[in-house]
Amino acid sequence: MSDIVTRRHKVRDGHEICVNETGSGPAVVFIHGSGPGASGVSNFRLNIEAFVAAGYRIILPDLIGYGASSKPEGIDYTLDLFADTLMDALKAHGVDRATLVGNSLGGGIALQIALDAPSFVDRLILMSPGCIEEREIYFAMPGIARMVSDFGGPDFSIEDQKRLVSNLVYDPSQISDALIAERFAVARTQPKDVLARMRTPNLAPRLAELAMPILGFWGLQDQFLPASGANRFLEACVDARFMTFNKVGHWVQVERAVEFNRYSVEFLRG
Repeated sequence: MSDIVTRRHKVRDGHEICVNETGSGPAVVFIHGSGPGASGVSNFRLNIEAFVAAGYRIILPDLIGYGASSKPEGIDYTLDLFADTLMDALKAHGVDRATLVGNSLGGGIALQIALDAPSFVDRLILMSPGCIEEREIYFAMPGIARMVSDFGGPDFSIEDQKRLVSNLVYDPSQISDALIAERFAVARTQPKDVLARMRTPNLAPRLAELAMPILGFWGLQDQFLPASGANRFLEACVDARFMTFNKVGHWVQVERAVEFNRYSVEFLRG
């Protein structure tokens, strides 16, 4: 893997956001999703090299509450909190315009940033993006229901971690013991509030405001976010295209990494 440089940036309310970077060229920011143990590098390890080789500067932040970033307790983890602290960190990191690549919650954060600061966003690449349904719909999905139940308990174990990560994909054999151990080490440092007090709005009524080109991916066996969400973009946005994959779960960028990388790079090149 290309050499990754890590920096920490002070953001609002005294928090710190960890930002990893590799490659050079136009900036592409990868925004990871939620879940115990999530981080920028662990979510996108199979994608980094292809984008660097294609000539892009890859930015891999850890969201507040995740990875090596600050993990405050006793607060609501709102979409504004995620988006605002990420933007603070990106500006401190010298990023003034970028393509945003977002998976799950990371997709919702990318949408919020694109709505708040459209001049900052060149293009959007979304994989099963969140924040386009009411919260109750998401929490009724089997993957999210199991994640909240297992992580909310007092004795979250590495077996719980293995089960949760395996639920992200259609074929669990693609999940390595090393990835499970890496994410479990992070999960043990996370407050329960990061899931129990997550608060995200439904941005679907605002999708028509997005004028930048959008490329999306969705696995038809996604247990976390309903694949019907792709239609919301196709119906509302002026420049959107989505691909759906059979026998693929929530992590298209992992289960179909070669195709995801190829289609995304072609999209970036216009």
